[in-house]
Amino acid sequence: MARLRIEAVSKRFGRTEAVRGVSLDIADGEFMVLLGPSGCGKSTLLRMVAGLEEPSEGRIALDDTDITHTGPQQRNLAMVFQSYALYPHLTVSRNIGFPLRARRSPRERTAARVAEVAAILGLTELLDRKPAALSGGQRQRVALARAMVRDPGAFLMDEPLSNLDAKLRSTTRAELVALHQRLGATFLYVTHDQVEAMTMADRIALLDRGRVEQVGTPAELYDRPRSTFVAGFLGSPPMNLIPATVIARDGGLRAVAAGIDVELPFPVSEFDQDVQIVAGMRPERLRPEPDAPDIRGRVTRVENLGGDELIHFTAGAHTLCARIRRPAGVAAGDHIGLRIAPADIHLFHPDSGLRLAWRSTRPDGAAAAVVAGSGTTR
Repeated sequence: MARLRIEAVSKRFGRTEAVRGVSLDIADGEFMVLLGPSGCGKSTLLRMVAGLEEPSEGRIALDDTDITHTGPQQRNLAMVFQSYALYPHLTVSRNIGFPLRARRSPRERTAARVAEVAAILGLTELLDRKPAALSGGQRQRVALARAMVRDPGAFLMDEPLSNLDAKLRSTTRAELVALHQRLGATFLYVTHDQVEAMTMADRIALLDRGRVEQVGTPAELYDRPRSTFVAGFLGSPPMNLIPATVIARDGGLRAVAAGIDVELPFPVSEFDQDVQIVAGMRPERLRPEPDAPDIRGRVTRVENLGGDELIHFTAGAHTLCARIRRPAGVAAGDHIGLRIAPADIHLFHPDSGLRLAWRSTRPDGAAAAVVAGSGTTR
């Protein structure tokens, strides 16, 4: 098995910087997911780890060996591509065994290893078929088997489930997690699908415009997003983000905007007035409240998700969404009231978009807004 270290790696294509100073330390046996929108640099980063692209700057190490300029064949890494890249004229058995034959492995050892890997992935009955006779899920497992047969230090996977239908993706996600647990191998997995990332990863590295925006467990990114980008990317539907003003009232703090007047979980005896922030609220944390609601709005659309309903509504000039157990009992045109627990409100700086924490650090006891991770007060 293997530990992967990516140290200040950048990649430029002409004047375009696809990856900008990315550093990641992927532990031996960890399932790390590179997540982000199209064009964020995640596949380019994976290809540099695989040796298919040369970094413009930085260093890549496998365990204690610098592999930055090592050819892909010498890296002891196995790549699973989005297209599976199977040889159409070869049987499943010969596709799986191809990496060993390329290394001139003895025929008996190759056959034994192919049989062993095929049994693990449930491919034994398919060994004599060709790729054209396989389903998408079966082809995906053959591609995995071909990667496994070499017993690599780490597996690199570039959106391997994107060609599968929704039901098969769900089943295959579970198979991949079980396979990772069985092998104890290091997985570096690229996807733009947040469901894949949240359900499979030990840790997620969320990329935006070539940079790592946040690294952490799925729970850490979802519950404590570092920025409005993270908050807006994770979640279905994503977090509601509303420009608001923090004011002091009745010994506590409140975030106010048109149609919104919510309590914040930060008591304070004195506070500078009219501090501008962005308030974040997860749709599933909003609850109907007919009496003295925190949020008042007008319903514009209701979406039926089966167990839940998505209530789209306007509060002032802002469009928000609440996810409520069905039936919510509202329809387009209705006026609604919603409440949210103070602890469920996230605060972000209006300019940088970075998460804010509030703490009383000033000599006069007043609260200070601190950008998370920066140590600077606003």
